[in-house]
Amino acid sequence: MFMFSTDPFTAKAQTVIPLYPGAVPNAIVNNTYQEVKSGSENNIGYSKVTKPTLEIYLPAKDKATGAAIVICPGGGYAFLSYDHEGTEIAKAFNEIGVAAFVLKYRLPSDAIMKDKSIGPLQDAQMAIKTVRESAAKYNLDPKKVGIIGFSAGGSLAALTGSHFDDAKISNTNNTSLRPDFMVLLYPVISMTDSLAHGGSRNNLIGPTPTAAQIKYFSNEQNVTLNTPPTMLVHAEDDNTVNVKNSLYYYDALLKNKVPAAMTIYPKGGHGFGLNNKTTPDKWMDHVKNWMIGNGWIK
Repeated sequence: MFMFSTDPFTAKAQTVIPLYPGAVPNAIVNNTYQEVKSGSENNIGYSKVTKPTLEIYLPAKDKATGAAIVICPGGGYAFLSYDHEGTEIAKAFNEIGVAAFVLKYRLPSDAIMKDKSIGPLQDAQMAIKTVRESAAKYNLDPKKVGIIGFSAGGSLAALTGSHFDDAKISNTNNTSLRPDFMVLLYPVISMTDSLAHGGSRNNLIGPTPTAAQIKYFSNEQNVTLNTPPTMLVHAEDDNTVNVKNSLYYYDALLKNKVPAAMTIYPKGGHGFGLNNKTTPDKWMDHVKNWMIGNGWIK
């Protein structure tokens, strides 16, 4: 029996499911490469992920709106800040009636992937596909499936919104892989020399990427009229991921007439997760109002 809580910090996931029902695509079998779990209770992280999963958080029935969101934790494409930028976020979305699916995605590695640059994107596309195809099971509206990402997870979320027409997974049902909306927190947007977060770029596309790779994985260069509506949140004093990543992306959204919103905090640094402790303002309140304004929730 599922138990629901009104406290966003005590709510529990209902279940964890394998992301792929069968073989993981693009995988190389490597029995010496084992997943590593680190951190303490309520601050869990993962690295060396080989078996991606979705951890499912459903809102209480009296709060449910039918909207859903896939959550991509950050960690520089080297690890996953799974609780801080995953499960805590899921519980907060449940409080506003949104079903949340925390994605434990594979981190790029030549040791377990034929092409490490597309491994995370495959998992994000599969997450959108899985949630949309499971809409009836979870009482969701398949036209209200969004994605949120933090830092490198923001890169992944934005890539999902950039390349939904370039399926990296089997999709015989022709299910739409396009998120209906995106929320990007202090995101790694660009892979260009002037803006890229070096660790994320090196982990995803290597130290000497081609011009074609830089363009493909630089989200500000791939915005179109059909890019999903997007909300951005960043701090000016972020010394890890330059705030210009969000500013340039917002500019590209405006130029393509994509509905967009942005909250820029003067302070907060990088990786503040659910709460920017430099201000009583809560970005989650902005997201809630933005989602109401766009008709995804009431």
